[in-house]
Amino acid sequence: MAEPYNRSLALARLVAAYALVAVMLALARPTPWHVAAGAIFVIAGEALRVWSAGHLIKNEMLVTSGPYRYTRNPLYLGRLLIFSGLCVMARLPYGASWLILLGGWAIFFGYYLPRKERVEPDRLRQLYGDAYERYYREVPALLPVRGAWNRGAAGRWSAARARHNREHWMVVGLAAVVAFLLWRAYLVAV
Repeated sequence: MAEPYNRSLALARLVAAYALVAVMLALARPTPWHVAAGAIFVIAGEALRVWSAGHLIKNEMLVTSGPYRYTRNPLYLGRLLIFSGLCVMARLPYGASWLILLGGWAIFFGYYLPRKERVEPDRLRQLYGDAYERYYREVPALLPVRGAWNRGAAGRWSAARARHNREHWMVVGLAAVVAFLLWRAYLVAV
């Protein structure tokens, strides 16, 4: 039986994530090099999220097109890449960026992903039965497979679907964060 969705826990995680980003931005001492290096991860992560959001139709059909052909959780992989890039870009004093990065990875791989892998497959099995079970067995949870899973629907990416999934707000937010860190990098350089 699937665990019920816990809105309070979800809200607490969201508030904690935004608070962490706010503290990182406040303490950031980036250089242009750090911003450029981190931006590679941020852009890759957000590109993956936009691609994923443009395929995702929540609770209406089993989505196995686009990035879902390579990983069951492309949105989470994108989030992990973005977080990693932000840690690199921030360049916090005393190497705190690396501590936050390692701590974030530990939380992600030790708590967040295992919890998602415990909750979501049960819910999706209830919705999609054997079709999901085959998909679950053949497509990895996070790290993409080399060959695409080709048994699913041939869905097309849709900008309207990406907007419906509110990914445009993530793009706007990340653009603002990167612009702020570039500005901070400029101040540190002069």
